[in-house]
Amino acid sequence: MKAKVTAIVLAAGKGSRMNSDVPKQYLTLLGKPVLFYSLQAFEQSDVDEIILVTGSGEQEYCKKEMVEKYQFSKVTHIVEGGAERYHSVHHGLLSAIDTDFVLIHDGARPLISVDVINKAIETVEITGACVVGMPVKDTIQIVNDACEIESTPDRRCTWIAQTPQCFSFELALSSYNKAIECRDTSITDDAMVARKYGDARVTMLEGGYENIKVTTPEDIPVAECFLKMR
Repeated sequence: MKAKVTAIVLAAGKGSRMNSDVPKQYLTLLGKPVLFYSLQAFEQSDVDEIILVTGSGEQEYCKKEMVEKYQFSKVTHIVEGGAERYHSVHHGLLSAIDTDFVLIHDGARPLISVDVINKAIETVEITGACVVGMPVKDTIQIVNDACEIESTPDRRCTWIAQTPQCFSFELALSSYNKAIECRDTSITDDAMVARKYGDARVTMLEGGYENIKVTTPEDIPVAECFLKMR
């Protein structure tokens, strides 16, 4: 029997670093919203359903201007996010029903490809936990509060963590339940939760350097350039 795979696409951010009144996921790239491209990739992938997590009061807007306008048939739930990213992930997990694996993705990463999503599904079904990312190209320096270099990790061991981050549903939900209970504000990504609260071994899966997160104004022309190259 085929395993059921659910994508949780996060679109609840405010985008304070974008210096815009419009949340970054709704800014346009080549005439379409940033969020459109993420949803399109999952719609065309092997995932079975998509849960879209939005900002407060934005569910109806996303239903009309995203799901219905672009006919995303795999979006089964549109739920309100929380105060922090990990709250939003938790809300998405609680909305998933009878699923086996979850792919958690930032809606502000419009360059994710269908091929990488499908490769992530194949990998998580084998390993139970994997994260899309890429090896770091530059040397990384660890600094202290005075910006003095304290250590230099081996570049061969450093990767950029991207999304989707993929887990068995049981692992993701139980780990996030514990993180929420502990009110752990140190969380910055899903692999941290799975490792800290689920004692999970997480595999890194090579994706692509173009899978950037649209965070600051200069990311817009870069993302548009990558889209044009497609």
